[in-house]
Amino acid sequence: MQALKIALTKGRLEQKSVALFEKAGYDCENLKNPGRKLLLEAPYRDETAASLVAVLAKAPDVITYVERGVCDLGIVGKDTIMEHGTSFYEVLDLGFGRCRFALASLPETDFDRPSYKPRVIGTKYPNVTRQYFAKRGEEVDIVKIEGSVELAPILGLADGIVDIVETGTTLKENGLVIKKEVAPVSARLIVNLVSMKMKKREILGFIEQIQRTLAE
Repeated sequence: MQALKIALTKGRLEQKSVALFEKAGYDCENLKNPGRKLLLEAPYRDETAASLVAVLAKAPDVITYVERGVCDLGIVGKDTIMEHGTSFYEVLDLGFGRCRFALASLPETDFDRPSYKPRVIGTKYPNVTRQYFAKRGEEVDIVKIEGSVELAPILGLADGIVDIVETGTTLKENGLVIKKEVAPVSARLIVNLVSMKMKKREILGFIEQIQRTLAE
């Protein structure tokens, strides 16, 4: 049975993924103690399923590795999928890493009132932001921000921001409020288009095993 190469998003999603694999019956000792290794093997406990070879990567790189076919599968947040790519199968909502995209601003800003000039929106996610406002039928001026996006409305750089929100504490502490919910976000399992054909048996077996584990 062919091994499956899977790209995992470093950090909290990685930890949740490893816990899920272990519960599903994989030996995750190497994944829990990676050291400086770049490829980490996780065999199935009784060899009745394909073993995993994990690659730890930043979220956008998970997309790249799966789209380019150097990894068969990947686990990445829906936020990264929405922003960076769709040339793969999105097969499972894994249910962890839950948060949401939200439009936030200073309390006095009214996004329901028509604006006679394009609003300025600060964000780390220009594609998500552009698509959201296009659905609203609004033209916006998007400012790409790499750091603390909450500063944009406070400094007068932007009318509002589109960002990932988990608890809303950071927004509140900086005097911002959520105006609109943009989209829910959670960890997703993605599959390379060619791998789904070439390793169909192994991949479907893995998906079924993960589904059973999530249902327990």
